[in-house]
Amino acid sequence: MSELLGVAVLGAGHMGADHVRRIGETVGGARVVAVADPDAARAEAAVAGREGVSVHREAQDALRAPGVDAVLVASPEAAHEEALLAAIARGLPVLCEKPLTPDSAAALRVVEAEARLGRRLIQVGFMRRYDTEYAALKTLLDSGDLGRPLLLHCRHRNVSSPPHFTSSMLISSSVSHEIDAARWLLGQEITAVTVVRPTPSADAPRGLLDPQLVLFETSGGAVVDVEVFVNCGFGYEVRCEAVCERGSAQVGDAHTMVVRSPGRAHEDVAQDYLVRFADAYDREVRAWAAAARVGRVTGPSAWDGYAAAAVAEAGVAALDTGARVGVEMAERPALYDC
Repeated sequence: MSELLGVAVLGAGHMGADHVRRIGETVGGARVVAVADPDAARAEAAVAGREGVSVHREAQDALRAPGVDAVLVASPEAAHEEALLAAIARGLPVLCEKPLTPDSAAALRVVEAEARLGRRLIQVGFMRRYDTEYAALKTLLDSGDLGRPLLLHCRHRNVSSPPHFTSSMLISSSVSHEIDAARWLLGQEITAVTVVRPTPSADAPRGLLDPQLVLFETSGGAVVDVEVFVNCGFGYEVRCEAVCERGSAQVGDAHTMVVRSPGRAHEDVAQDYLVRFADAYDREVRAWAAAARVGRVTGPSAWDGYAAAAVAEAGVAALDTGARVGVEMAERPALYDC
């Protein structure tokens, strides 16, 4: 490996282009050496002004480019499995934006390929684990100072949904972050899902069931409720309150600026996830690059990606049927026990 970790970025859309910028400007010890996107013009725009970056239409070509030591997957989810299996075959460490794959069967194939290799290569981009507020909440819950967690109250709001968004994607795409955050904060698996559907907002696109209230039951007896509202109209909000036996703690309020002037006060509201979690993304990619440079992988694993997919599938079934749906998961390989 050269002095700098050479990264191939797969996907040059909103997320991929931001990671190209991030690696070039805020992540030490790494540089982008290749970018792949079927839209060549978009890929060229993402690397404009950056020297020594090869541009490709095909992900496989980017993986074979000179100087590639690691891979950042930010392509559409349908392309993830092929890219991940190729990276595993080449022994390249990967940071894969969520979801790991579109469904749990594909995620399990990735898990099994990594298990056969006998070492972790994949980190999944559940960046909330790197948010300072969420990290502080995790430390507090692990300390036991507030007693056993009984409830998590979560809120996930977006200004508006993209044109392709479906009712099931409120769970499989948006709530996937709450799935991982709940598993991580509580140290428990999610065992069942129920979805309650209020009358859709008049501002939601026709046919979109928005908002939804998603209820998780966990292996430790806690209950998690998630309000997901992707067309709230005013901002991007993510909040979480843990209610425990001897107290409660809430995160998601302190990161904004409150401006006071004569006769008025207002609070800035982030408009998208790249603003709200900018610092978390920076911390995530820095940690991944630093670990990859010394042959290690930390952070959310491929198993965490599989677990999120399995829970999301149960959630979509609960949305479709109106019933409480149990979560079915495969046996976890020993590779992920530590």
